[in-house]
Amino acid sequence: MSFPRCALVWARLPPGRQPGPRAAVCSALRAHTGPFPGTLGRVPAVACASSSASGGSKAPNTSLFVPLTVKPQGRSADGDVGAELTRPLDKNEVKKILDKFYKRKEIQKLSADYGLDARLFHQAFISFRNYIMQSHSLDVDIHIILNDICFSAGKSHVDDLFPFFLRHAKQIFPVLECKDDLRKISDLRIPPNWYPEARALQRKIIFHSGPTNSGKTYHAIQKYLSAKSGVYCGPLKLLAHEIFEKSNAAGVPCDLVTGEERVTVEPDGKQAAHVACTVEMCSVTTPYEVAVIDEIQMIKDPARGWAWTRALLGLCAEEIHLCGESAAIDLVTELMYTTGEDVEVRTYKRLTPIFVLDHALESLDNLRPGDCIVCFSKNDIYSVSRQIEIRGLESAVIYGSLPPGTKLAQARKFNDPGDPCKILVATDAVGMGLNLSIRRIIFYSLMKPSINEKGEKEIEPITTSQALQIAGRAGRFSSKFKEGEVTTMNREDLSLLKEILNRPVDPIKAAGLHPTAEQIEMFAYHLPDTTLSNLIDIFVDFSQVDGQYFVCNMDDFKFSAELIQHIPLSLRVRYVFCTAPINKKQPFVCSSLLQFARQYSRNEPLTFSWLRRYIKWPLLPPKNIKDLMDLEAVHDVLDLYLWLSYRFIDMFPDASLVRDLQKQLDGIIQDGVHNITKLIKISEAHKLLNLQNSSAESQSRLSGTVKSQTRRNHGTKALGSKAAGPLGPGAGEKSLASRLVQQGLLTADMLKQLEKEWMTQQTEHGKGRTESGTSSKGTRRKKKEPDSD
Repeated sequence: MSFPRCALVWARLPPGRQPGPRAAVCSALRAHTGPFPGTLGRVPAVACASSSASGGSKAPNTSLFVPLTVKPQGRSADGDVGAELTRPLDKNEVKKILDKFYKRKEIQKLSADYGLDARLFHQAFISFRNYIMQSHSLDVDIHIILNDICFSAGKSHVDDLFPFFLRHAKQIFPVLECKDDLRKISDLRIPPNWYPEARALQRKIIFHSGPTNSGKTYHAIQKYLSAKSGVYCGPLKLLAHEIFEKSNAAGVPCDLVTGEERVTVEPDGKQAAHVACTVEMCSVTTPYEVAVIDEIQMIKDPARGWAWTRALLGLCAEEIHLCGESAAIDLVTELMYTTGEDVEVRTYKRLTPIFVLDHALESLDNLRPGDCIVCFSKNDIYSVSRQIEIRGLESAVIYGSLPPGTKLAQARKFNDPGDPCKILVATDAVGMGLNLSIRRIIFYSLMKPSINEKGEKEIEPITTSQALQIAGRAGRFSSKFKEGEVTTMNREDLSLLKEILNRPVDPIKAAGLHPTAEQIEMFAYHLPDTTLSNLIDIFVDFSQVDGQYFVCNMDDFKFSAELIQHIPLSLRVRYVFCTAPINKKQPFVCSSLLQFARQYSRNEPLTFSWLRRYIKWPLLPPKNIKDLMDLEAVHDVLDLYLWLSYRFIDMFPDASLVRDLQKQLDGIIQDGVHNITKLIKISEAHKLLNLQNSSAESQSRLSGTVKSQTRRNHGTKALGSKAAGPLGPGAGEKSLASRLVQQGLLTADMLKQLEKEWMTQQTEHGKGRTESGTSSKGTRRKKKEPDSD
C-alpha cells in the first residue's frame, strides 16, 4: 500500500485509535516526500536562508527569462489526499490568501533577494496562482499549509507560502536555479587559454602595416611561399582563390578551403603543405611554419570579428604575419602581451600617389576611361548604369550579391584594354578582393545604409576606414594607371569627403568573440526547455569579457534559430544550421534553409535530383532585373547546399554535381549582367525596378514579425505553442502573406506548407510532446482563409 494511501486510512480512523496528533503525520509525510521547500515560518526565518542567493556578479537582464508553462495538477489516482487529511479548500478563500500574499512588501523584498525582480515576481505569482486555483488536487504539503491559513486563525501566516512560491518560480524560471553555473560557462575572460597548442609555442608575430596598395600583403605572401608549410587566412573567397592560384602557379602546391569548397591539388588526395582558406575555416590544431592573416583590422567586425581573434590567438605557426591597418597595432600588441609574445611592426607607404580632386564630377557626361562610380545601393547601380548606356558608353557592374565568377568576369571585362567597356559601376565590394585597373574613384554618395546594434537600419556617412579602403583602389601599382584620383559625384559632397579622408582612423579597442557549440550545449543542459535563440540571448547577457574583447553580434544566428525552431533537430545539428551563412534579405534563401532543415529532420537525403526539382532547373536567362535577382538567390541556395554538404556529407551527398550546376548558373548570371542595361530598360517599362526596395521592406516587416512573435514564444518548445507563428493563424499581420505571394517572394504552396506545419505543431504540442514535429502523415488540415495569414 502506498504511503499516501496509508495516510488516508489513518485519517479515517476513529479519534481514539489514531496514534498521535496530525503533526506526526506531517512529520511522516516529510520523511516520505522529503522536506518542505524551505523553512516554514515567518519571513525573517526564511530570509536567513537567502544568504547570497543572487550572487555578487552583475544583475542579469531578466527580460530574457521567458517563463515555462507548469500545468495544473489533474485528478490523482489516489484521490485528493490533502483534502481527506484536512478538508476541501474553499477556492474563494484561497484566492484572498494568495492576493494578500502578493501584496506583502516583505514577500516582494524576499523574492528580490532570490533574484525575482518586480517583473519576474509578477509573472511567477500569476503562474503560481493559476496553478493553485486550477489544480483539481494539490500536493499534501501545500494543501495543509493553505488549510491552516484558512481555518487555523493565528497558527499559520500567508508568509508560510513563500517556500512553495519559490519552488514554483524556479520551475518556470529554471535559470534562477543555476545562475552561478551559467556564469562559469559563459566566462570569456581569458581567450588565450582556449588554445593550448598555440600556447605551447613561442610564436613570432610580424605586423605588416600600411594603406592599400603599399605592398604589405605582397611581402607577407612571399614569406608564405618560401616556407616549408603555410596557411593564408583571408576575409573573402575571392582572396583565398587568388592566393590558391598564385601559389600553385609559383610551383608551391596549395589546397583551397572555404565554407563551400575544398580543393586538394595532390593526385592522391593528400593534403598539401600550404593551404589558402577563408579565415573562419583555418585550423587551429595543424602546425605550420608560416601563417598569414589578411585584413587583421576586421578583428573589430561586429559579426565576424571572432574569426580573426580565433586565428590570431589559436594558429599553431612559428611565424604569424598580420596584414592590415595601423589602427589595429595597439590592440594586437596588447593581446600578444597576454600570451607572452612580442610584435614586430613593419610599416609600408603607398607605392603610387593618390590625389583628392578639387572638383566633383557633377555630370556623367564628364566620365573618362578608367572611372569607377561607387554606389551604396543597388537602385543607384541600376540608375547609373542606365544613364551611362544612354550616353553610348559601356559599363561593367560589380555588387556584393553577384557570384564570385560573375564579379571576376566583370573585372576582366573592365581591365581588358581591347574591350570597349571602360567604366565600372560598383558598390563598396570593389574595396577588397579584386584587382582592378581604376584611374579615378567617384563616390556617387557618401551615405551608406547600415544596421546598428539594435538591429535598426541607419543611413550614415561612410567611415574614414571605409573611405580609405575604397579610394585606395585607384591607381594601383599593378595597373596601367600609376597615380590615382578620388572625387565625388555631387559638389556638396566633396568637402565632406576631404574631411573624412583627413580624419585619423580611430584605434581599434576590442576584438570579437563568439560562443562555441560546446558552451551552448552546456547552457542547454541547464536550460533544456529554452529555445536556441533564447539560449544565445541569455549566454550573451551572462557572459563576462575583458575590456580587450566583445561578444559579436549574433542577430543572424538568432534569425536562423527562430526560423527553424519548430523543426525537431538535435542541438548540435541546430547550431550548425544556424551558423550557415545566408542572406536574410532573400526570402527564397531563408525558405530554403527551412526546407533543408525539414528534409534533414526527416532523415531524407537532399539528392541532386531533389535539388534540381526544388530550384526548378533548368532556369531561363533573365528577362528583367527581378529575374536576375531571383537567379542570384538560387546561386546563394546552391552555396548553402555546398556549405552544408561539408558538415553533413551523408545528407547532402551530391556536392560535385551541385558545383557543376552552380557553374552553369554562374554563366547564365554573367550573361544577364553583361546585358544589365537591357534588363533595366525592360524593368523600367514594366515598373519593376522598385522591386528591390519593396522586397527589402517586405522582408524587414517579415523579420520584425518573426522577432516580435518569437519574443513572445521564447522558452516554449515550439514557436506556436501559445501563439501563432509569423505565417500561421493569429499572427496579427493580416496582409503580409498576400503581399509576399503577390510579389513572388512566397508561393501559395509554400504558404500552405507553413500553415500545415504550424497546425501540426499546435496539435502535437497539445499532446504534451517535448519537440514539435514539422509534419505528420496523419495530420491533414484545410488551408486557412487568407485573413488567417
